[in-house]
Amino acid sequence: MEKTRKDNSERPIKTVSNIVKDQSSPKIDPSSTKGGSSQMQLLSLAKQFVLDGGLIDAEQQVPLEERARKRERVNHLRRQQNLETIIQKALGYSSDNKITDKADQDWFESFLTLAENVSNRTMQDLWAKILAGEMSQPGTFSLKALNIFKAMSIYDAKLLAKACTLTVRDQQRKNIRIISGCYQKPGIFNFFNRDNEQRINLNNLGLSYADLLVLSENHLIFIQETESHTMNKKDDIVFNFDGKSLTLTPKKSNCILVFYKFTPWGNELANLINSHGSSDYLTTLKAQFSHHFLVK
Repeated sequence: MEKTRKDNSERPIKTVSNIVKDQSSPKIDPSSTKGGSSQMQLLSLAKQFVLDGGLIDAEQQVPLEERARKRERVNHLRRQQNLETIIQKALGYSSDNKITDKADQDWFESFLTLAENVSNRTMQDLWAKILAGEMSQPGTFSLKALNIFKAMSIYDAKLLAKACTLTVRDQQRKNIRIISGCYQKPGIFNFFNRDNEQRINLNNLGLSYADLLVLSENHLIFIQETESHTMNKKDDIVFNFDGKSLTLTPKKSNCILVFYKFTPWGNELANLINSHGSSDYLTTLKAQFSHHFLVK
């Protein structure tokens, strides 16, 4: 007996109601980190953004033009809600008695355009800190930094926070670096010394080279390592680490530090992060640099 084979074109298109009926999974818990099946999540987003009209039974569909107008209205309200939430959060970070310079209205308008589509609560909080910081001290955040931040995902923001736990700042707190190694310039007496160069394995501290590449692609750090000036015995160099002074004193002559340097925009955005310095990083730095430096 010959089996007949149905053409795919004859198969009925699943409607929203049919798809929902097919799902046997329990309702999604809003507090859970898991969002349910990919199909249910897509349907939920489609409904939230008013894009589920084509999935409804034809006889129940409203006209396409009316659906488009509804989507634009909903998106307009969502953007308004996002900005109002950010403003409310920013007020919580602002001073009510400190007199500051007049805010730049053009900067503020650009800020609104860049931040209006941010619905994630964590990212909204960071945008609020940007706004409060700029109101407190105009010129703190450039439009270039804001455009970079707009292109960043929540994962990128968390990666920046991780990198900030491994950073030191100069005494003026303007330049931020991740010290990655040190070495002594080769000479007649140390040319074959295996301990001449010391490196910090950042991967063991949770920051892989792939992470550094992502930070570089987001214009937050320079991927090419930079070197300090040549330091001689007892030629102290002082950094700020986790709010405390970190002093490196060479035990030998011709010692050089190697580090990844944050870009000017990376410096600006790093000011949003309130993470503490990694104690593991400090312990590793002291152990790895003990051959060339006294670290205290």
